[in-house]
Amino acid sequence: MKKLNIAIIGQGRSGRDIHGRFYKSQDNQWFNVRYVVELDWIRRGNAADRYPGCEVLSDYRELFGKTDIDLVVNCTYSDMHFPITKDLLEHGFNVLVEKPFARNVYECETLIKTARDKGLVLAVFQQTFFAPFYRHILKTIDSGLLGEILGVSIRYSGFSRRWDWQTLQKKMGGSAYNTGPHPFGIALGILGFDPHTRVAYSRLESTPLTSGDADDFVKVILDAPGKPFVDVEITSTDAYPGCTVKLQGTKGTYQCTPARYECRYIIDGENPDRPVIEASLRDREENPVYCSEKLNVHEESGEFDGSAFDVGPRDLYRNLYGAITKGEPLYVTPEKAEAIINVIETIHAENPLPVRF
Repeated sequence: MKKLNIAIIGQGRSGRDIHGRFYKSQDNQWFNVRYVVELDWIRRGNAADRYPGCEVLSDYRELFGKTDIDLVVNCTYSDMHFPITKDLLEHGFNVLVEKPFARNVYECETLIKTARDKGLVLAVFQQTFFAPFYRHILKTIDSGLLGEILGVSIRYSGFSRRWDWQTLQKKMGGSAYNTGPHPFGIALGILGFDPHTRVAYSRLESTPLTSGDADDFVKVILDAPGKPFVDVEITSTDAYPGCTVKLQGTKGTYQCTPARYECRYIIDGENPDRPVIEASLRDREENPVYCSEKLNVHEESGEFDGSAFDVGPRDLYRNLYGAITKGEPLYVTPEKAEAIINVIETIHAENPLPVRF
């Protein structure tokens, strides 16, 4: 199998610790790091040591004109995703851009059209779509085990302070843009990326735990015709934090973290029908009683093998290799990433925060 040459822009946490970790792992059978672009000279030196034989550059425009690059990975600051990706596409490069895809739908559509007109592959690094827990959620829903899904609750919460660029609106910081692509992607996936999905409720807050002016509390309810409502909460203010997804159906409940799941449900026919009794219920001594019975309930639980930080990158890059070399369809299409940005753009429009920096 011929490896493709990569140029990666940015050696921050994502470029070095997520993408770089994959490139250096045994899972990487498809890509070779040929160029690393990084403004900081110390990080450039570290990259040269990390990827022996690669060429390190200080400006992504130094890539223009090079003919030995099969894919450019854009791991720059969030507000730089759109302009740099657009520039790369216009110069004929296939691009994988980190989340968030862009600031708004207009920017997303501009990038999608540019890639289409140039005949290039454009992908967005939304690796949660390949995470075992996400796939298990969809499998459980499709199985009908829980009956009709009535409501979904998604919680991405923590209790911590931030004071870096991710707290600034001008840098596209904040929980909605930074963390939001993951839970909003899960929500839209559960809704089947229904084009009629709407933001039924939204709230953004910038609390004292954030040094900047961007949001660190996000509350959103999504719904679509004939689909369950999905309640999404992202917060840095939860002193009992966790990452959970809960499905409530007509036959049971499923809940999971990225590491494990549990489920309780009933099976048709195992609990005899209860005809309605209009009169007050009474026991044999004619004392009033409440409806009470022990349902025949089944329980399942288990742990997931892998996460969004190992299985996710591996399977996303494998899919991307197939798209570049064989024209295979992307599982995470740019249009799906655009739908996520549509939600984020909407909630920001509905909840404008004061700009202080």
